[in-house]
Amino acid sequence: MTAPWEFGGGPPAEGQQGTTTLLEGSSFCVSGAVGDIEPGQVEGLFFRDTRILSTWRLRLDDQPVQGLTIRHHEPFSATFVCRAAPAAGHADSPVLVRRTRHLGDGMREDLTVSNFGPEPLRCTLSVEVDADFADIFEVKENRPPTNTVEMGVEVSGEGLDLARTWGGHTRGVRVTGAPSPRYDLHGVSYRLEVAPNATWSACLQVLPRLDEDTVVPRHPCGQEVAESIPIGRLSEWRERTAVVSGPDDGLLAILRQSWEDLGILRIHDPESPEREVVAAGAPWFMTLFGRDALLTSWMTLPLSPRLALGTLQVLARHQGRREDRGTEEQPGRILHEMRFGLRSVLALGGGNVYYGTADATALFVMLVGELSRWGAPWSDIAPLLPHVDRALQWIDEFGDRDGDGFVEYARLSDGGLVNQGWKDSWDGITDAAGRAAEGPIALCEVQGYTYAAMVARAELARRAGESDLAAHWEQRARRLRGSFDEHFWLEGRGHHALALDGSKRPVDSLTSNIGHCLWTGIVRPERASSVAAHLTSPEMFSGWGVRTLASSMGAYNPMSYHNGSVWPHDSAIVAAGLMRYGFVEGATTVARGVLDAARATGGRLPELFCGFDREEGEPPVPYPTACSPQAWAAAAPLLVLRTLLRLDPRAPDGRVHLAPVVPDGLLPLVVSGVRLGEALLTVDVGPGRWRLDGLPPGLELEPTPVAP
Repeated sequence: MTAPWEFGGGPPAEGQQGTTTLLEGSSFCVSGAVGDIEPGQVEGLFFRDTRILSTWRLRLDDQPVQGLTIRHHEPFSATFVCRAAPAAGHADSPVLVRRTRHLGDGMREDLTVSNFGPEPLRCTLSVEVDADFADIFEVKENRPPTNTVEMGVEVSGEGLDLARTWGGHTRGVRVTGAPSPRYDLHGVSYRLEVAPNATWSACLQVLPRLDEDTVVPRHPCGQEVAESIPIGRLSEWRERTAVVSGPDDGLLAILRQSWEDLGILRIHDPESPEREVVAAGAPWFMTLFGRDALLTSWMTLPLSPRLALGTLQVLARHQGRREDRGTEEQPGRILHEMRFGLRSVLALGGGNVYYGTADATALFVMLVGELSRWGAPWSDIAPLLPHVDRALQWIDEFGDRDGDGFVEYARLSDGGLVNQGWKDSWDGITDAAGRAAEGPIALCEVQGYTYAAMVARAELARRAGESDLAAHWEQRARRLRGSFDEHFWLEGRGHHALALDGSKRPVDSLTSNIGHCLWTGIVRPERASSVAAHLTSPEMFSGWGVRTLASSMGAYNPMSYHNGSVWPHDSAIVAAGLMRYGFVEGATTVARGVLDAARATGGRLPELFCGFDREEGEPPVPYPTACSPQAWAAAAPLLVLRTLLRLDPRAPDGRVHLAPVVPDGLLPLVVSGVRLGEALLTVDVGPGRWRLDGLPPGLELEPTPVAP
């Protein structure tokens, strides 16, 4: 089984319907307002995609406590401040209960009971404990856990042990306390006697067990939390960010929240802990997704090239090596998703690693090229080149299954994804009339990513002095660009088709995907004006961002996942694409929409929101099951900032392009700590002027945008 990941950084995440979520590595905990985990709910303590606590309820003399407030400390720590239920006939209670919870390879809970009354407090404090060991997919989809497994509960003087066995593997949990509580089959309990104005305290430890091994906790009882690895990683992440200053406090708050949220979602490679990647989203997707990690790393590269490098190194290690129809693994393919639950049969493809994605492989090559443009040393790039070439070989041999020059997909397994682009819901690919496309499907943006991958490979070859190889990939890119224009352009519509279906007919709906084509540069310049006009039209632009599907299309539903909703990362990519082709007004309009949506949602952008038109004074309408925080949503404001700065290094060619078009309301704006190779740049933009400081020797400033 593939090893899981470690986490570090950021503030806690708020769940829905009054729940609170704490996150740390492969552990997360969803609980109610007083810290209880109620059975039968979508709550629990999770470790490696398995719920190891399905019940965790504190009682004083069999009565629940009442919540006063929740104090958030870090993404993995919070204190639930509660009081005992008032005695009959009394409005107030003199008994204060604090539950300070720390997540990290399990859970630690520090309990204190303070008596502010005039009489001694005598009571029983108990914590009811149970574990159903449900797989994360069973919980998320509200399905009962399978009962065809061996369950066991053991009580000893050292702790309470619960376990479940499936397929010869065991998942378990041990609950211990200091001082030692009374253990029974239902949980733990203490008999308290607390004097007036005195406080009693204890520490409970929840330890995951994998087969015969008990996991070492990140926050053991008795150790200062300030000395833990998660705290150290969080501090290092916060120190690594750029410093942004300007008159718009809202913008600064958005950028700070973005950086904090990306810190929440960082996970570390257990085999090489110095390598960090980003999980897709909290709480259900705290694992590595190829597409999500690659796009997020691209967006954050100016501030954290280490995240991009770690993502590439980890994905390279798991690059496909063989053909497996169940997991859709193929030689050279970049993975879609990793999972670590006991019942991997519930995961996509029935395995721990699933490869069913049409775009991650090209995005991998794109990101290597972009990392090189931002001055990464050749010692980091060179080891990735064999993986780059294996990825391009996958594109030719498996991605382009019929040899027509386009990358298409059709799932190989009934347990895989029907749609394998970023709009991967079952109904995400429809024509203008609303009919679902039949595969194999060649998405327009996947051809754009493939084009950009070929351009990147040519640049990498030139950097290595391989001129013939560079010419080969330049020719391949030109050929793909011409073929794409010939087969995807809808002359009567003035925009590109969403896709070609299995019969090579255009899927003629108007979608945000064509904005990704602008971003990658595959669109011929003479087509760009019409494409831009469609993307910024009222049927596409809601005021908060660009809809995934135009309101004039047959499948349009503003409350759907991919058919009319607004995704911040998607809109940020569209803005970057518009800016690439010189449509400054349109790009700025979309960029403002994304930033305004972030202001209206408290600084933290959700994964998506509904596609209703913007109404004066009203925030975006939430999508009910959106992840928050979510990786590429958190990264979207950072890409918007780069887009407005028009900052595009070409370090191997000795150039840095900079031509800011920051709106006046955001000026003066100073961004310090932009990482270009070993250098730290400062961009200072004011009304009618700008300057760049920190440019290293050997690089020249080009005060113009990069040509499309």
